[in-house]
Amino acid sequence: MQTHFDLDNTDAYLRWRELKLARAITNTDELIVEIKDPRALTKAEHAALLARCRHSNMVVYATHADPVDEDMVRQFGSQFGLASLDANWLAGEQGITRVTVCTDDGQRQAYIPYTDRAIKWHTDGYYNPPERQVRGMILHCVHSAGQGGENRLMDHEIAYLMLRDSNVDFIRALSAADAMTIPERTDEQGVARAAQTGPVFSIDPASGTLHMRYTARTRSIEWKQDATTLSAVAALEKLLASDTPHIHRTRLEPGMGLLCNNVLHDRAAFDDDATAPRLLYRARYHERIAES
Repeated sequence: MQTHFDLDNTDAYLRWRELKLARAITNTDELIVEIKDPRALTKAEHAALLARCRHSNMVVYATHADPVDEDMVRQFGSQFGLASLDANWLAGEQGITRVTVCTDDGQRQAYIPYTDRAIKWHTDGYYNPPERQVRGMILHCVHSAGQGGENRLMDHEIAYLMLRDSNVDFIRALSAADAMTIPERTDEQGVARAAQTGPVFSIDPASGTLHMRYTARTRSIEWKQDATTLSAVAALEKLLASDTPHIHRTRLEPGMGLLCNNVLHDRAAFDDDATAPRLLYRARYHERIAES
C-alpha cells in the first residue's frame, strides 16, 4: 500500500504536507475540549475531540465527572474504537496503570514513571514487539502534583515532516529495521523482556498510518552506529529542544486528560502534595483512535 509517507512518492507527500501544516494546531488552548461525562459523550463532544485528533493526533479534554476510576477511562476510550489494552506487567486487572510515586520497595520504584523525576521525550511502548505496538493512549489526571509535572507534547507526524524537510536521508535511516535497539530486561528469573530492535518510523501496511517508537534516554538504548542514523538522532533531539510552535506545553489538572495516537511527550520533575499525591490513569492501546 503506497502512501504519502513513502519516500518515493514525493508528489503525494507534498500534498499531504501542505494540508497537514494548514490544519496543525499550534495554539495549545485550541487543543482543549470540555466534556460533561467521559462515559457517554454527546455527538458534539465526540466530534470536537475527534477533529483535534485528526488534525494533530491528540486532544486534551477537561471534565468534572465523578467518580473517577479505571472503568471510566475504559468507557471513554471505547467510544473511539480503543479496545485492545496493552496489559503491561505493571498494569492493573483492567490493563490500566495507576501512575503515581512508589514509596515502598516494590518493583515500580525502579522505573522513572513511578518517581518524581523528569521523563525525557518518548513514545509509549517503544520497547514492545511489533505485534504489540502502542498506537493509542489515554492519560487521565486524578490528582496533579503540588508543583511541576508539566508535559510537552508533539505530533509525531509533524516531527516526521520536519525531519524529512531537513534531510530525507534522516527518514530513510530512522526507518531502517535495525535503527534502534532496546536491550533485554532481566530479573531474578533471567530474561524478563527480550531485546527489541526495530525502526523509529514505520508505516502500518493495512492502514498506511505512521507509527513512531522513540526514546531520548541515553541508558538502555543502542542506536545503529552509522553516520546518517546518528545525525538523524541528533537532528531529532535538536528539534525536540527547540521553541517550535508545534511543541505544546501543558499541565494536566484533576479531571483533565490526554487522548492521542501515541504522540511524542515528556514530563517535568515535580514535588508531590503529601495529602493528595500525583495520580494519573494510563491506558495504552494497540489500536489508533478510530477515524482519526
